[in-house]
Amino acid sequence: MNPAHTQQAHRIRFDWGPTGAEAIGSGTDVAVVVDVLSFTTTVTMAVERGMEVLPYRWRDSSVGSYAAARDAVLAVGRREGLTEGRVSLSPASLVTATGIERLVLPSPNGSTISALLAGCGATVVAASLRNATAVAAWLGPRVMAGGTVALLAAGERWPDGSLRPAVEDLWGAGAVIAALAARLTGALGPDSEVLGTVSPEAAAAAAAYAAIRHDIAAYLRASASGRELIDAGFGADVELAAEADRSLAVPVLTGEAFRDSASGR
Repeated sequence: MNPAHTQQAHRIRFDWGPTGAEAIGSGTDVAVVVDVLSFTTTVTMAVERGMEVLPYRWRDSSVGSYAAARDAVLAVGRREGLTEGRVSLSPASLVTATGIERLVLPSPNGSTISALLAGCGATVVAASLRNATAVAAWLGPRVMAGGTVALLAAGERWPDGSLRPAVEDLWGAGAVIAALAARLTGALGPDSEVLGTVSPEAAAAAAAYAAIRHDIAAYLRASASGRELIDAGFGADVELAAEADRSLAVPVLTGEAFRDSASGR
């Protein structure tokens, strides 16, 4: 891999998907996964309700035994959850969920990237529009102490398996970067010093979020992923994902599970 693609000259980095995770995650202190529709939004809502979330790469024959061995509830498919009233990857399924201590959450994108980043030795954090400022506040002291942060937009998949950049993940990562950069501007001084900390790729994500933050809900509804969910009957998931900074939760992957670091759970 070309060393330039690792963005190692900067302490705040940004890239896309599993390949991007491998490129910028190695040697990074903290890695932030962003999968707004819907993995990291669901993780955020679950941990703020006191649950531990165990990410699972994707549903296969082993996931049932994996959940049973950990005395955990297995999230079902989104459509199955809607028809049966069970917890799924849908954030809306968490709104009335009670009595769940541990949740196994299969996901083809967010969970896969979380596992890759954990394998790189980074502390893995889940961020969404709902908790972007809370995550930035948690990251701030770590960056000011010299730590490095990699932000990974999960994206989606085209039918041929290739990465489809999903604009909502660009905005989610950009929201974290913008809030973090605002903290660093006051702490580090001149903008030029911040520029030396934030990679151009990360700065571009922050600028993308700044351009639409005035009406994030409308933009999220109009996005390709938003339209796809709305047309499939999951409009509530889009509305929940668009509730910017509603949550103070900071889900940190500790061992196998995301737990809320902000509350000490």
